[in-house]
Amino acid sequence: MKTALTPAITAVAAALAVTVTSAAPAASATNPDGLREVLFVGNNWEGTADVLESSGALTKIGRVNVVPDKDERLLEIHLNPVKLAYFLGIRMTVGEGHDQYVDDMYSTPDGSAVVVSRPSFADVVSIDVATNKVNWRFPVSGYRSDHMAVSPDGKRVAVSASTSNTVHVLDIATGRQTGSFKTGDKPHENVFTADGRHIWNSAIGEVNTALDDPLLDWTKGDRKITVVDADTYRTVKVIDMRERLDAFGRKDLSDAVRPVAFTPDESKLYFQVSFFNGFLEYDVAADRITRQKTLPKNPATSEDRTTWVNDSRHHGMSMSPKGDKLCIAGTMDDYATVVDRATLQEGPLVTASKPYWATVSGDGKSCVISESGSDTVTAIDFATGRKVASVAVGDHPQRVRLGHVAADWTGPSAGRD
Repeated sequence: MKTALTPAITAVAAALAVTVTSAAPAASATNPDGLREVLFVGNNWEGTADVLESSGALTKIGRVNVVPDKDERLLEIHLNPVKLAYFLGIRMTVGEGHDQYVDDMYSTPDGSAVVVSRPSFADVVSIDVATNKVNWRFPVSGYRSDHMAVSPDGKRVAVSASTSNTVHVLDIATGRQTGSFKTGDKPHENVFTADGRHIWNSAIGEVNTALDDPLLDWTKGDRKITVVDADTYRTVKVIDMRERLDAFGRKDLSDAVRPVAFTPDESKLYFQVSFFNGFLEYDVAADRITRQKTLPKNPATSEDRTTWVNDSRHHGMSMSPKGDKLCIAGTMDDYATVVDRATLQEGPLVTASKPYWATVSGDGKSCVISESGSDTVTAIDFATGRKVASVAVGDHPQRVRLGHVAADWTGPSAGRD
């Protein structure tokens, strides 16, 4: 679904958002180990990951094929009626008529590989970025893999297995499972705390039914945040946002927690929920919702909730390194905006086509969003709220993650874009 902002909003966005695509490439960020910091962009429907400069003009460096074993996987699926049924089900529901080849990705600490969750193949793989060969493959339990998170030391990756209500935690170098834990229905977002002691998982429930009326929200399943010890994988806390939302006076909102962002000190959690054009603030120590922000609706966006992709209205948020700004992807409203965290006042509405994710650039100056409707990645300055760079990528970009490659890397030795 693609919509356009009204003329008034478009005029404001155009006046305040200047696209810079011809600027000189940013200097490469190279660490003492000879690695180059980059952005990996997962092109979900294409099965590739574009690799961009991590800051500045987001200049494209190369591309990795994340489904080099596609023929083998498809044969395996078509020989198994149950796997084929789920494969086709993913295509017709969350895939919007397309196969989902890359949901999330992180590079290994040495920059030699990118680890990718592939929903339609129900697995996680490590791809050698120099040769485009599979280092290891881990089939998740059930029939679909989803969002991931990497530990602060870069040694483990957690992946949601959405149809088995399980999170697997893997050794990023070997693919060996170090542990797992159970969640609510349809685990989605995973976040390691900064000290590496805990993993927060959000279960979003069933997002593929047409039972989207608020009165039928209870049919979506058991949705909750599960906090586990990252060493033992034992549950240390379960947070039912239904209770917190009701206490805050928002019984009308869904309790399906989508993308989240912690403050630098992790005292506050900001989160989006299904169907809501805005976000909420949760005080971790007090265990209660303290503030909410409702963002503008695009008048051109249909109010028929069944037309919103996977129950999203807004999907994607990131926080500036100082913790003073939030960047919000207004997915179905076709804009992104930077919000002042102290006042919750939004900045310019930057026109964007179905923005699906938001992260932070390598230099920390910009929010980087994926525009899945136009196959573009765009940077928005945290300080001004203006667009500063935009670059074309592959088909249906979703997750964008910072990572590393070798300083002299320009793409795989064969099959390079």
